[in-house]
Amino acid sequence: MNIEPLAASDAAFMSGHIHACPRRSHSTSFQLVDEFGDGKPYAGLAFEIVDYEDTIYTGKLDAKGFGKVDNHHCGPLVLKASRPFEGSDTLYKALIKRPYYPLPITELQVRAEKTRFFHKTGVRTQANPAKDFAETNAYCQIEVSELVNHIAHLPPLALRRDPPNMVVHKLMRPAPKSRSCTVVDRSALDAGLSVLFSKADMATVELGFFPPPPKPEGIALLPNKHHVLEVRPMRALRPMLSTGDEFCALNLYQLSLMATLSYTDFGQEPNTQPVRTDSVSFTVQPSSGHWFGHALPQFDELWKVDALQTKKYYPLYEEVPYSKRLEVVPFDPSLYPEVNNPDLGDQQEHPAKLHFFDDRDKDNSTDTQAFITHHDELILISVRGTSEMKPDAMRDGDAYQVPFEEGEGKVHRGFYGGAQAVYPFVVSYLERFYSGQKLLITGHSLGGAIALILSEMLRRNQRYLPQIVLYTYGAPRAGDTTFIESAKALTHHRIVNQNDPVPSVPATWMNTFAKPEPMYIANGAVLVITPAAGFALFVWGMTNFFGDEYGHHGALRHFMPVVFGKDHQSSILWQPGCSIINDHGCAEALRNINGLPKRGSFLKQLFAAGDHSMVGSYIPGCWASLRRWQEALQLKRSLVTSREFEWVSGALENIRKQLRAVEREIQAHPSAYVRHEERIHKVTVLNNEIDKIKMTHDRLVALRGQRVTEADVYGNYADQPEWVQENLLRWNAHPENLVQEQLAMTPPAGEDHDAAIVAMAGGHAVGAPFQLDIDSIV
Repeated sequence: MNIEPLAASDAAFMSGHIHACPRRSHSTSFQLVDEFGDGKPYAGLAFEIVDYEDTIYTGKLDAKGFGKVDNHHCGPLVLKASRPFEGSDTLYKALIKRPYYPLPITELQVRAEKTRFFHKTGVRTQANPAKDFAETNAYCQIEVSELVNHIAHLPPLALRRDPPNMVVHKLMRPAPKSRSCTVVDRSALDAGLSVLFSKADMATVELGFFPPPPKPEGIALLPNKHHVLEVRPMRALRPMLSTGDEFCALNLYQLSLMATLSYTDFGQEPNTQPVRTDSVSFTVQPSSGHWFGHALPQFDELWKVDALQTKKYYPLYEEVPYSKRLEVVPFDPSLYPEVNNPDLGDQQEHPAKLHFFDDRDKDNSTDTQAFITHHDELILISVRGTSEMKPDAMRDGDAYQVPFEEGEGKVHRGFYGGAQAVYPFVVSYLERFYSGQKLLITGHSLGGAIALILSEMLRRNQRYLPQIVLYTYGAPRAGDTTFIESAKALTHHRIVNQNDPVPSVPATWMNTFAKPEPMYIANGAVLVITPAAGFALFVWGMTNFFGDEYGHHGALRHFMPVVFGKDHQSSILWQPGCSIINDHGCAEALRNINGLPKRGSFLKQLFAAGDHSMVGSYIPGCWASLRRWQEALQLKRSLVTSREFEWVSGALENIRKQLRAVEREIQAHPSAYVRHEERIHKVTVLNNEIDKIKMTHDRLVALRGQRVTEADVYGNYADQPEWVQENLLRWNAHPENLVQEQLAMTPPAGEDHDAAIVAMAGGHAVGAPFQLDIDSIV
């Protein structure tokens, strides 16, 4: 088996307690197996063994993963497998040789990454066939981190029923104690350490008088026995994310979760600058650090993206080799002294500094927060929305337009400031880890507006010229029409909830032309007092008379609830083109505010609206849409049923009639308008909106005839249908994903479609007293 002892130096022998005549007549064997009991994955693996007298033996495992050491000294041995990976796999070669944070990947790690879990959940098996091997005297479950030298880049230990026997280490010749060692993370210590050190020593550690002793390295083996070592597969979970440019229901849902996760902190412990420990941990839940630095690397399926969240929304996860996870970089001052040494002070790097941007406590703070992570195919960036009301509301309300220095047009000064703050952080990360991946960027509310401007800044960066796909949720307008036109090449999927008021701001009742401070004028109050005239002003007011109007960028998709009665409600995700639907949320919010701005901050009321909430509104809607699209794909049917089509068609026709009535009212009372040009302009705006209602109806007709494809639902995963089905099995194992949710289900056929339309959409008799009912489609 090519095992040969390596003579240790004389100094090494002299430093130990050597027997006068050490015996070398002992033999110990072992086998490395996967969770199925197969040793083939570890065939030919190089190993190293040290016996009690510090003699080193090297060898390679045979075709079934067996190894053996003959004629070793009396006493236990310690097994290690730290040989670096030297294969040709491009993924591992790139990680080992990358200029920033090169990873000490071993051959053992690569072998473990190519094995699979016995249970799809990643829970340890208790029925390994190798466990009952006739010659087995000892069996334990081990992990790669227990056999190699460097472990900062490896996952934390998972729960196991058969851990290695730490007592055996006690039988080895002890290494000299050092009370000057650097503090290590206590969460990384094995529970068996108490058998290695006296109670007095451990008590002084707990009191903080001196650091804990180092964790024993390697797996200790008892002499003259056979050991079966079950190596845990090195697999990780990562959220499935399509890298295709086209919209897909998968990314709609997955990125709604990632956008919400940006509201949490990074959760690194210790949370200091510099970090003076040898390691860091991520135990705070929920946090982006815990998601990507702790739980998913050890195969825990997470669902909580908000501290107050109670309803479970699981992402669709895919199982990947550990090195293809969404990475949080390692922290190891001994391995990366040039960047991790605490003596660097403010210049020291650590995971929180690289992956998490938060300038809340900085001078000239913009109160912007974001996280970034990556794997070999994509870089994920998520920007936080409005959270801390006072500073964020001021940024939201600072609607003064300023030139977009990186391109053309003008942008919202408040949002631009946030993008300018986070841009160097993102570029710094790209300098380290960008290798041509797709940039997937997301954000909610204020975060969506900042993400839009940030994405355009990155797209125009000639150094990277990255391919970017942007998903935003409930994002307000961020730039003028010139900016919007110049940014057309940016792929942006913009999601808006029906009654969310935020996407409809800033409008002209917010200052966009002169003073730097926010200003709100009286159009909103008119909406409250006289809904009909007020709504006409609202539609008319979408034109900015003092400069280019604020516009929306990207392809809009709109959540539209369809209510058939108390017990029958569904939701359509589609692309209407009329302001009455797109800006309905703002009109609804204005009508419900009695006296603008007397009831406190108008923006505060907007951003606190339930329809603007991610956990309470957008995530449920995105989940329901994914379920609905999956159902339409499976049953080969349209996303819109005949009943929904008739309901929405009736509502649109009702709205068209109401706008025509407003137009006739304006034409019939020309004396109410001081200037002829004002009356002509209002009529033109109304006619344009009526034309857009027709276009919206045409889109509804097209949607009714459309059939959903695999790519519509799963993006570029459509090329891997078997892989999709495997991951759906994991997702469907959670009962929360199988519940019959109204919004996700297509509605039953109505008994009387005409009656339903009249009841829900409302009717208007010509000549009857007029009341504008912009809520008729809700």
